[in-house]
Amino acid sequence: MRILNLSFIFLTICGCWRPNSWSSLHKRVAYYVYTSIIVFIMSTGTLLLIIDLILIVDNADDFCDSFLFIMDMLNSCFKVLILLINRKNIIMLIEILMKKPCKPSTSAEINIFYKFDKSIEINSWRYASLPAATILSLLLSSLFINLKKRTLMFRTWLPFDYSSTFLFYLTYIYQMIAMFAAAAVSVGCDTLICGLLVHICCQIEILTYRLRSFVSYSNVLRDSVRHHCDIFKLAFTVNERFRLAIAIQFTLTTLMICFCFYQISIATTKGKHIDMITYVATILVQNFLYCWYGNELKIKSHQMIDNIFETEWLTLDENKKKCLMIIMRRTVTPIQITCARIMPVNLETFMGLVKMSYSTYNLLTQKLQD
Repeated sequence: MRILNLSFIFLTICGCWRPNSWSSLHKRVAYYVYTSIIVFIMSTGTLLLIIDLILIVDNADDFCDSFLFIMDMLNSCFKVLILLINRKNIIMLIEILMKKPCKPSTSAEINIFYKFDKSIEINSWRYASLPAATILSLLLSSLFINLKKRTLMFRTWLPFDYSSTFLFYLTYIYQMIAMFAAAAVSVGCDTLICGLLVHICCQIEILTYRLRSFVSYSNVLRDSVRHHCDIFKLAFTVNERFRLAIAIQFTLTTLMICFCFYQISIATTKGKHIDMITYVATILVQNFLYCWYGNELKIKSHQMIDNIFETEWLTLDENKKKCLMIIMRRTVTPIQITCARIMPVNLETFMGLVKMSYSTYNLLTQKLQD
């Protein structure tokens, strides 16, 4: 039984997750070197973009294009850092999900587990298709236009002259790797965090099934109290370890949406319109994914009280009722994933981000017109 297999494939590709099977010394060293190369390419690529924005860019169109790409690269760089730092915590979370009391033990519980795991896998593929379509569009346009003109995929500052054929293609490949790695990191990190939220919802449903089916058994009820405690531990750990990633995601993408709206309003070609609309759609889906699953987790955790009342609790003795009371008291305050401990991650927050982005876009447009 494996959890979030697709997310870990993306993270392995972008150098953020060494497979557990690579335990021998030479494989660990090889993957460490690979990770170092990917991190170097992404970080230096971002730094060169920032230098270009500060020193060379001299018009609004180039500024918006460079700014969007810098925000995207910065977001991915922060995600790489957070993932590498939290490797042990991610392993701990997976281990909690894979051992008792969280591990499904009956055929009905296994069906519940696979239902949730299948849903996150399908949604992960759907989500990955958006950045894949965006990158494919950029890559095809670059191959047919940029290569003929001997220009790079995107503007950047370079400490050398790339007019020679070898240096041009080397720099072109360097930019291509940076772009692919950034997309893979973003997809892997987003689907990992959202996947963990889905599996916490799955644990709540498994716990509900156990309470409805075996509430009269003392050992099951005792394990259910511990199970509920583990669910809160999982949610707390996910919130603590990834709240910075979510905060950076929301902050940077809000700015990116504003600039995309502005680019759409001034775009003179259909190609530019399509690129920016695809970009906005990808960003909105990114944020919506977090908010949707954060909202689902809050609702499911709060429903535990109703689920307990639907059990045969009246027939239980006092000790068993006390066990149920422990679960109910803990459930009074539902699980709430937050952004930097300030903003709840739910659908209301998503709508607020969209409204704030549009308001900022209007303000930006007025300032530039003045």
